[in-house]
Amino acid sequence: MKTIRSEQLFESAKKRIPGGVNSPVRAFYAVDRTPRFMDTAKGDRIVDVDGNEYIDYVCSWGPGILGHAHKRVIDKVKEACDKGLTYGAPTEKEVLLANLISELIPSMEVNRLVSSGTEAVMSAIRVARGYTKRDKIIKFRGCYHGHSDSLLVKAGSGAMTTSVPDSAGVPADDTKNTLVAEYNDISSVEALFKENPETIAAVIVEPVAANMGVVLPKPGFLKFLREITKKHGSLLIFDEVITGFRLSLGGAQEYYQIKPDLTTLGKIVGGGMPIGAYGGRRDIMQMISPDGPVYQAGTLSGNPIATTAGIETLKILKEDSEIYKRLEEKTKKLEQAVKEAAGDHVCVNRIGSLMSVFFTKEKVVDYESAVTSDIHQYAKYFGYLLDHNIYTAPSQFEAMFLSDAHTKEDIEMTCKMMGDALCSLEF
Repeated sequence: MKTIRSEQLFESAKKRIPGGVNSPVRAFYAVDRTPRFMDTAKGDRIVDVDGNEYIDYVCSWGPGILGHAHKRVIDKVKEACDKGLTYGAPTEKEVLLANLISELIPSMEVNRLVSSGTEAVMSAIRVARGYTKRDKIIKFRGCYHGHSDSLLVKAGSGAMTTSVPDSAGVPADDTKNTLVAEYNDISSVEALFKENPETIAAVIVEPVAANMGVVLPKPGFLKFLREITKKHGSLLIFDEVITGFRLSLGGAQEYYQIKPDLTTLGKIVGGGMPIGAYGGRRDIMQMISPDGPVYQAGTLSGNPIATTAGIETLKILKEDSEIYKRLEEKTKKLEQAVKEAAGDHVCVNRIGSLMSVFFTKEKVVDYESAVTSDIHQYAKYFGYLLDHNIYTAPSQFEAMFLSDAHTKEDIEMTCKMMGDALCSLEF
C-alpha cells in the first residue's frame, strides 16, 4: 500500500494548519499512524490520494447514512448551486426543512437552523438559561457537546467536584456553572440537584453516548432524567447530533420513547453539508430573537445548499421504511464477528448502526469503564484493518458508523478482516 502522497501532504499541512489537520482526531496520533488524505468517495468506499481504496466505517463521523455521493442528493445540490450558494435572506427551503424536522421529531415543535452541532448546542444552552432564568447546567463526563467554552469541562476527581476547564484558553469563570455527573449514575444527578436547589437550568445528555465510544443508557436512566428535570423545573436537552435520524427516523427520543424539552441536531440533518439545528417546545423557542430576548444569529444559517442536502436526505429516509432494519442487520453481523473472534477479551457495544469495540474485559457503561480499554491494542487493531483497506475510527473512543450503501459482500469482507485483526493480537 503506497502512502507517499499522504505523507507529503501531511508534512506540508503541518506548516500551515495546527497539527496538520482541521479537527484533532484526523491526525491519527492515537493510533501512531500518518493520516490518509482522501480524494474521492462513492457509496461505502473512499479513495485516498495514493489510490488506495477503503471500505469506510467513519462515514464522515455520521452524516453518511445513505453512503457517499448518493445520486439523488448530489443532483439536488448541483441544481441548487446553479442558483447561488448563499443569499443572507430567507428561502423556501428553510421552511421545508423546518417542517420536515418537526414532522419527524415532534418534540421539536419550533426549530432554528445553524451551521454546526457545536453552534446548535451552544444556542440550546443559552435559550434554556434564558427561559428558566437560571445559570447552572448538568452535563455528563464522557459526553461531548461541541467545543463551546462552557461545555469543555471535566469532572476532576469525581462527579460532584467543581468543574475546571478541559482546554487551555477557557476561563474558569466560563465553566463555573457547568456541573458534571456520571453517565448512567442516577445518584450523581440526584446529588447535584440536592446541592444546587432551584439553580439548574437544564440537563444536557447524549441519549446514547457516542464520544467515549458507544455507551448505551441503562434501562430507566433516560426516564429518570425526564422525571427529575420536571420535578425541579429544569429543562431536559437531548444532544442528538449523532443519534438524530440514525437510531430511527425520530432519533433516540423515538427509539426510547422519551420526550425532551429541547433537542440539538447536526450531521445527518445536513446530508453531508455543514448544518445544525436546535428546537423544542414553542413556549421555550419563542424566547429567541426576534421573538424574545435570547440573541442568536448566523450569516450562513439555513443556506440553500445545506438545506437542499438535508431535505433530500430526510426525504429518502422517510420514503424507505426498511432502511433502519437493513442497517441493524449489517451492524449486527459485524458485532457477531468480533465476539466470535475475540470472546470476552473485548467489549462490543452496539445499537442500530452505531458500534464500538472496546479492548477491555469490563462491561463499558460509563467513562470510568471506557478508559479501562487498552488503547495500544486498539491501535494495532486499527492499523491491521487500515493496511487491509478497512477504514475505521482512528481512536478507541469514537464510534463506528454504517451506511445503507454497505454491501453484503463488503460486510462479509469486513467480518473476515476484523476476525483476522483480532486473531493477530496477543490477549
